[in-house]
Amino acid sequence: MPNLQGLSNAEISERVASGQTNLVESKTSRSYPEIFRTNVFTRINGIYLVLFLVVMSTGYFFDGLFGLLIIVNSVVGMIQEVRAKHTLDRLAIIGKAKPTVVREGAEQEIEAEDIVLGDLIKLSVGDQVLVDGTTVSSHALEVDESMLTGEADPVLKAESEKLLSGSFVVSGAGYMEATAVGKDAYAVKLAAEASAFRAPTSQLRSGIDQILKYITWLLIPVGILTIVNQLWFVQGETAFPDALRGMVAALVPMVPEGLVLMTSVAMAVGVIRLGKFNALVQDLPAIEQLARVNVVCADKTGTLTEDGMRLAEIIPLGQFATKDQKSDSMISNIIASAVLSISLIEEKPNASTLAILEGLEDIPADRWEPQSRVPFSSFRKWSSASFNNNGHWIFGAPDVLFFANKDALTAADRIGEQGLRVIALARSKDALSANSKLPTDLEPAAIVVLEQKIRPEAGPTLDFFTKQDVELKVISGDNPKSVAAVVSDLNIPGANEPVDARTLPDSPEELAEIVGQHSIFGRVAPAQKRAMVHALQARGKTVAMTGDGVNDVLALKDADVGVAMGSGSPASRAVARIVLLDNSFATLPHAVGEGRRVIGNIERVANLFLTKTLYSVILALLVGLTAVPFPFLPRHITVIAWFTIGIPAFFLALWPNNERAKDGFVKRILLLAVPGGLVIGITTYVAYLIARHVNGGGIEFQVMNSTTAFLTVNIIAFAVLLKVASPYSPLKVLLVGAMILGTVLVTFTPLNQLFLLDPWHETVLIVSGIAGAIGAAVFLIATKILFGSSRSGQAG
Repeated sequence: MPNLQGLSNAEISERVASGQTNLVESKTSRSYPEIFRTNVFTRINGIYLVLFLVVMSTGYFFDGLFGLLIIVNSVVGMIQEVRAKHTLDRLAIIGKAKPTVVREGAEQEIEAEDIVLGDLIKLSVGDQVLVDGTTVSSHALEVDESMLTGEADPVLKAESEKLLSGSFVVSGAGYMEATAVGKDAYAVKLAAEASAFRAPTSQLRSGIDQILKYITWLLIPVGILTIVNQLWFVQGETAFPDALRGMVAALVPMVPEGLVLMTSVAMAVGVIRLGKFNALVQDLPAIEQLARVNVVCADKTGTLTEDGMRLAEIIPLGQFATKDQKSDSMISNIIASAVLSISLIEEKPNASTLAILEGLEDIPADRWEPQSRVPFSSFRKWSSASFNNNGHWIFGAPDVLFFANKDALTAADRIGEQGLRVIALARSKDALSANSKLPTDLEPAAIVVLEQKIRPEAGPTLDFFTKQDVELKVISGDNPKSVAAVVSDLNIPGANEPVDARTLPDSPEELAEIVGQHSIFGRVAPAQKRAMVHALQARGKTVAMTGDGVNDVLALKDADVGVAMGSGSPASRAVARIVLLDNSFATLPHAVGEGRRVIGNIERVANLFLTKTLYSVILALLVGLTAVPFPFLPRHITVIAWFTIGIPAFFLALWPNNERAKDGFVKRILLLAVPGGLVIGITTYVAYLIARHVNGGGIEFQVMNSTTAFLTVNIIAFAVLLKVASPYSPLKVLLVGAMILGTVLVTFTPLNQLFLLDPWHETVLIVSGIAGAIGAAVFLIATKILFGSSRSGQAG
């Protein structure tokens, strides 16, 4: 055994001073200066600031009300992002894994970034290798390097062998010396290279970017036409300051100022709400993916069942079944000696090992000292210990150790079918190593029976998913019949037909067919868990995978949303996109519900803002082509934006929503926004022209004509709002009613003088009333036809 003294304090100080630390920029959120900069210095705020200054130059300061949006956009965005930052940073500290190092001969836990070059790091099952290094001591240390090399088989590491950061320990234990830290570590270099070409993972973000691109194409030519029309072609009908105000009024609503803001706010609020349930969101697109999940794959142990187990019974077999004190004492000594010796290697014993150690009433003082040991591995499904004159003993799955003894295997299966966990004990003629194949002549010695309890929250949680049409798959390394028995009371469809994963085909197409038809799978190897996730994804499913052990890491990483338990292995927490820090499976419905709320409501909000942009562009285009004054002043646009879009959008973005998100975000937005924008733009223009024809087009009639257009826009815009707000609830009806009341108060009370509105003319009310009613009816009929044809197309 090498001398495991580690670095001295002087050596550590020297390395820290020379920058040889593991400090790598790894942020869960943006810094405060970045939050300020990204929320204040935006393109939209810049456009609004220029237009605000133009209005201020005319002396009509009240028309600069829209400039408040610069402050509102910035402040609201910063407040929500700061709140989200506090939540993420707090939870990240709680969930962060702390490595154990040896310094000056003593073990101590430190932060990952405090590792220095040459540190002696302790490794045990479930630990992630945080830096590059070489093994100094190895007790059957096996690591999984699949996330670096793509090879799924674990690699046995002897002393002086190279370890790469990004791999994780699946079996055994040992110590390593850090040879590359920080930016020099392999995983950090790999991540830096990958970030240069990593494709966007957010359908929502790419959809919004696509919409903004379309809008930009429209804004540039229409904006130029508006400026030319207002400043040169209508000078005979309006004063220059009024022309400037008309130009600003035309340009302001073309900018979808709230779309990006409401998206960011909804995401930030989602992070904050999930934080209250101790769910750490490790990347924001995970919230979006949660909304799309239609299959949940759950590991049984530690996810559906409670962490702890209880030793229920030890049943001797064969020659050890003699009911005498000597036989019982021998079995106890074998179990105690073997389990203790193996657990000393593992450093972090699994739940089964802990239950056995806690359940043994008396651990013999004269227990045997092992000469060799092989720690448990979920790949092998067995562990072993060899004692000089007392034989070679193996613990593991009954169907792995008892495969050649039908009677012993039948007895173990009968117990497992009762929902109990069964571990086999067998004797081998020869000592085994981690690379050994099991002999065919193993002698069954005993059956160790453990009780496991379903988590109280598992039933209601699975019921939630069933009601939401989310498929459930229980994937476990245990005996399939035992798994089926454990979950028998959870009302999982197909639970009475468990599948032994050892019989699954290698063909991805055949595997996808079987995985799609069944719900309970046992004896699943880690690589098979990942293959099953891939098979479901190949069938068009969005998969969430929950787990807590090293055997779940591959599947957690490749699932659309990997969800790890806070008490799980460091490796599982590192690759998961969401970590349930309180280990409560009941948090998952809240997480899914939050994802659906965020995505569903962003779609609502996007409908409102895109409709406004489209009708503003269409109205400005028609006005520009016919060379008439723009019908609105900036103050009119501000009121319309307040009551038909801004205020309701803020509340709708935070509204509960349990509808599963679907693909085709941009198409659905356009199906509602295009008819809404066309109808409002064209109808308002026609109503404005009729008013100018009836009332006259001079400056003295501009207020009446503007009021006609103002009322027409509002009537149809509220029809759009009602459509977007459906399905209705009393609070939604109250919200829309309050917005209509606000518009009425501005229009039909003395406030109308401040906003330059004059509704008290017969022609204003008749023209706007008829035009608004026709426009609203056309919009509702058009959307009904479009959405109806869209659904029938999807059904076909």
